[in-house]
Amino acid sequence: MRNKVTIVGAGNVGATVAQRLAEKELADVVLVGRAEGKAMGKALDLQEAAAIEQHDARLTGTNAYEASEGSDVVVVTAGIPRKPGMSRGDLLATNAKIMKGVIEQVAPLSPDAIIIIVTNPLDAMCHVAYNTSKFPKKRVVGMSGVLDAARFRTFIALELNVSMGNTQAFVLGGHGKTMVPLPRYSTVAGIPITELLPRERVDALVQRTRDGGAEIVSLLKTGSAYYAPATAVVEMVDSILKDKKKILSCAAYLQGEYGIHDLFIGVPVKLGKDGVEEIIEVTLTQEEGAALKKSADAVRSLVKNLDKIGS
Repeated sequence: MRNKVTIVGAGNVGATVAQRLAEKELADVVLVGRAEGKAMGKALDLQEAAAIEQHDARLTGTNAYEASEGSDVVVVTAGIPRKPGMSRGDLLATNAKIMKGVIEQVAPLSPDAIIIIVTNPLDAMCHVAYNTSKFPKKRVVGMSGVLDAARFRTFIALELNVSMGNTQAFVLGGHGKTMVPLPRYSTVAGIPITELLPRERVDALVQRTRDGGAEIVSLLKTGSAYYAPATAVVEMVDSILKDKKKILSCAAYLQGEYGIHDLFIGVPVKLGKDGVEEIIEVTLTQEEGAALKKSADAVRSLVKNLDKIGS
């Protein structure tokens, strides 16, 4: 029997996740959407492409949640996207309400699933999913650093004119402007980029990484990024379903690690069949530690606002 992944949200991110999961034959896919016919139409379109791609994954589109029953992984992309000039925090109240409603539906139907959160503001939405589902902390995880690191890797490769495959990057913290890219842990063929680039160029790449999502929003005008976020989700699902135990930077619930308590924030984790199987702690400089604390404080502020609006 194939694995089963439910994606809640049939917009650009959700549909692209469905496409890549199916084409990799990682799982049968259930695409849940709110708009009448949208999820069904996208799922049917993707299913018809299977004859050309020659995969045998089954795709189901629905406006109801019953088809999600027994999912191994649930990916939540549902929510309003950012528009130019909006911060991730501007989405808080609306998306918290949507997230709560989604989790109330999917959690009872798939009580053993691992939930991956994509909806922004991502770290805060992890709290909503965790508190609503009552799942163990290891089975609620956010797609954050996988995407941020991919952006950093891209900018490094373009700057140095090297293969993307030679690059590795390390990003901690909240998914937003306070994220903490770590240049001394970011490498090309094992060589730290701090030895390959002058400080001002490294700083420029770090800043572009922080602004990566906003840069795309400003260019698209009417939407936000979806190809790279979807690919980041698929890497996480792949590591979970195949129990690869990849070390990936994800939003995980910390209880003392890095000196941070009771907060979802991006850190390197070992991701396997049980979800977040281990949180990896690395030594930070005083400057890096201060930046991570600042990022955590920004996330905690959003979480406190969640309490105020009753989510």
